[in-house]
Amino acid sequence: MAPDILAEITSMLVEIVGDEYLLAEEVTMETTFNEDLALESVEFVALAELLHHRYGADVDLMGFLAEKDMDAILAMSVGELVTHIARVTRSSLAARIPSGGSPASAG
Repeated sequence: MAPDILAEITSMLVEIVGDEYLLAEEVTMETTFNEDLALESVEFVALAELLHHRYGADVDLMGFLAEKDMDAILAMSVGELVTHIARVTRSSLAARIPSGGSPASAG
């Protein structure tokens, strides 16, 4: 699941900052939003919007950031966001599956 989420976030970042910038910088789980990608606040807002469209309201980037202090936000890596999304989407999926059921039977 994490490699898929990382690929989706990378695609979103390409859409936001442009592929010519990201071609020089491979996005990994260790890539930081501030130091490595130099994401501006308006770009974080755009990322939050894309995440909301892709994963729904449960993946609330602004709420996730609100739980962190400024130093933690500045040091945040793509991997932290991937982990957050994986945890939220797994919890969301588990809540939609009836007890003892399978994802196929939940639809």
